[in-house]
Amino acid sequence: MRTENPWTTCGSRVVYKNPWITVREDDVIRPDGKKGIYGVVDTRIATAVIAMTPQSEIYLVGQFRYPTNVYSWELIEGGTDPGESALVGAQRELREEAGLVADNWRQLGGEIHISNCFSSEIGYVYLAEGLTHTDSEPEGTEVLQVKKVSFEECLSMVDSGKIVDALSIVGILRAERFLRGIKS
Repeated sequence: MRTENPWTTCGSRVVYKNPWITVREDDVIRPDGKKGIYGVVDTRIATAVIAMTPQSEIYLVGQFRYPTNVYSWELIEGGTDPGESALVGAQRELREEAGLVADNWRQLGGEIHISNCFSSEIGYVYLAEGLTHTDSEPEGTEVLQVKKVSFEECLSMVDSGKIVDALSIVGILRAERFLRGIKS
């Protein structure tokens, strides 16, 4: 089985940039030997937090997602700031979105490639326990609802399609494996 890169990058140019994403167009030689272009979206590191109470309740955040034009229930998520580690970004997002801080943090599994056919975005999932309430500080782009649901209800929301966000689904299923004693 061949695992080396069959693509040749001949050049690259940025076609769009804002604080959250950079879109670049690469001139390439495709695996079939023909010239082509490949559009890539580069992003910050994504994080998801499973904020769990001692009663095995999970905090979910509801918000309208502009790109898909739907209201979405998700784990507490966000992107890292420049130079910020994934863990520090996850801790900041927990405070900003849900008004929570946690005493105990555990990374669940390794990196997740969120949509690797056009994006370089990677994500990490953290389990946060020992929660304490503080003031939330959502960004100006966020109108959020925060609710607690039992972990079993959270799993049902994944299975029924009420949770459709990829990072949330992966995070919830990794948490289920961890909580059931299976290493993820």
